[in-house]
Amino acid sequence: MKMIINGKKVDSESGKTFNVTDPATGKVIEAVPKATEKDIELAVDAAVTGQKIWAEIPVWQRVQVLRKFLDLVEVNKEDLAQTLCAENGKPISEARGEIGNIPIGFSGFIEHAKHYYGSIIPQGTEQGQDKNIQMVTREPIGVVACIIPFNFPCDLFDQKVAPALMMGNAAIVLPSSDNPLTLMKLTELLVEAGVPNGAIQCLTAPGAVKSAAVADPRVHLVTLTGSTEVGIDTAKIAAGNLTHSALELGGNDAFIVLDDGDVDLAVEELVWGRMYNTGQVCCASKRFLIHNSLKDEFAKKAVERIKKLKVGMPSDESTQIGCLISEKAAVKVEGEVARTVEQGGKIIMGGHRDGAFYEPTVIVDVPKTADVAKDMEIFGPVVPVIGFDTDEEAIEIANNSIFGLSSCVFSRDQKRAFKVATAMEAGGAVINGASFFRAFEQPFGGWKHSGIGTEGVFSTFDEMTRVKTIVLKNIL
Repeated sequence: MKMIINGKKVDSESGKTFNVTDPATGKVIEAVPKATEKDIELAVDAAVTGQKIWAEIPVWQRVQVLRKFLDLVEVNKEDLAQTLCAENGKPISEARGEIGNIPIGFSGFIEHAKHYYGSIIPQGTEQGQDKNIQMVTREPIGVVACIIPFNFPCDLFDQKVAPALMMGNAAIVLPSSDNPLTLMKLTELLVEAGVPNGAIQCLTAPGAVKSAAVADPRVHLVTLTGSTEVGIDTAKIAAGNLTHSALELGGNDAFIVLDDGDVDLAVEELVWGRMYNTGQVCCASKRFLIHNSLKDEFAKKAVERIKKLKVGMPSDESTQIGCLISEKAAVKVEGEVARTVEQGGKIIMGGHRDGAFYEPTVIVDVPKTADVAKDMEIFGPVVPVIGFDTDEEAIEIANNSIFGLSSCVFSRDQKRAFKVATAMEAGGAVINGASFFRAFEQPFGGWKHSGIGTEGVFSTFDEMTRVKTIVLKNIL
């Protein structure tokens, strides 16, 4: 496949490529261009020009273009799902679900854009302003670099590209090198739908080369989803030009079951909240804080329920848990599980790796002093169970982390649950459900080292526009 720069399918100026492989089989799917800093420069050149053209197109016409894109997605949805499944390792059922989210996400931003109005500050609201009217408008921020991770590439394409385009910006898509193919195809469909040259581009760039886009002063916003380490490095580079950045980063979400919690419900939510996408979810529940009176029952039922899930090849229609994004990622999980055992945990299920596959694993007797109970985010299907005695202790353990993406609590007492949810130092808190909850409408984002800013129909337009106040002085 080729990159999209200035509306054209192109190779890297260096002529170099790298392979995209199927993590489940190790087989090469396709070779893609290995972008250079010169390629980034050419893309930003085109984006500066294309953005001005796209911004002149009225909102209702932008809507028509993106609606045509959704029609093309519908025609190509099975090919897109199969591509995503192959390059990502997620089960084909989940891949189809993610492609199915594209019209939901894009439609949300399309609808909101048609009602994203400015404001009027009328005369006389403060002393000395009796004859002046102030019109507060929103204008495109300009060129947006969209740095997208491997785990939910299409969902995050929706969250970044749709609002960027609807607000009249140019979007430069920079997908993960592990699995760029689906996003390359989606970018091609946007060009086919009528987005002008330069207003939508996709470059397959290694991590260090992506930094060239962040450092370019002509890029006005960097929207990134990724690890906290990458987010901090990105923010430092962006700060050199005072470039706005919106960062959705790591998480180590607490999953709290109080002594009156419904264990059966919690176990079902565990399956959704921890095993989906083989545990590779930023807002997955990752620390299972279970009241000491319930933790044995929870662990036993969790093992019984997880054993019913089918682990297999991602392309198999019956597979429920696939592989991780790479063998390297699985080796990392393997090491983190070993460290948790060294620190006092006991494996009662799983704990084995086969290439990029890592078994669903349950670890009990994890002390609250263990790394996983605080700041070690395990990006895989691992359930560490940590006991507690009081609500206050659970809150203390949950908040004793550098992360604060999401959280959840289970209790039959809604007032008690709400009190715990309110005390959580996180950008989200789910009551009687797993922390893995992200609707397109909600302002999704984290506290502390889990990010800066929020993303969603509720708030992204504010991130992707600039405020201008036009004053009608002495108009009255």
